[in-house]
Amino acid sequence: MSDSPIDLADLNRRMEGALNSMKGDLAGLRTGRASANILDPIMVEAYGQKMPMNQVGTVSVPEPRTIAIQIWDKGMVGAVEKAIRESNLGLNPVTDGTNLRIPMPELNEERRKEIVKIAHQYAESTRVAIRHVRRDGMDAIKKAQKDGDIGEDDAHGLSDKVQKSTDDMITEVDNIIASKETEIMQV
Repeated sequence: MSDSPIDLADLNRRMEGALNSMKGDLAGLRTGRASANILDPIMVEAYGQKMPMNQVGTVSVPEPRTIAIQIWDKGMVGAVEKAIRESNLGLNPVTDGTNLRIPMPELNEERRKEIVKIAHQYAESTRVAIRHVRRDGMDAIKKAQKDGDIGEDDAHGLSDKVQKSTDDMITEVDNIIASKETEIMQV
């Protein structure tokens, strides 16, 4: 079945991409120490478009419980500060000229639960992305069957393969999020 109307490897690659994106987002969720990765999902409104934090300044971790940002353009300080405050990460930057210091608050039980909620939001958006890839694959199969490129048996076989890939990816998302939740909730 090498002349398949859909590219299963491409669908798997796209699903893996969604999974890898979630892993990157989860790496940014802090579990007690300051990490420059925590700012990766934050986008700053700069020059009429949204830009990642690392494109408006230098992010560093000078101390275990502090993140520092050296903002390159003085006019961007307010936008960066606003983006951090509105990020739902519970961070309050302290401004000093073009430098921002972000002290990391202690992780209490309430804050841990908030972080777990954020992790679950990342997981759900990943599941949705994986389901979109599945839908694209199923639509391609239906179109190929309608056009007469494949028979009903081949379409059913391909549909089963796409569904199995989807189920495997969703299970992996669930396993990763369960592991991350345990990591966050440990005292």
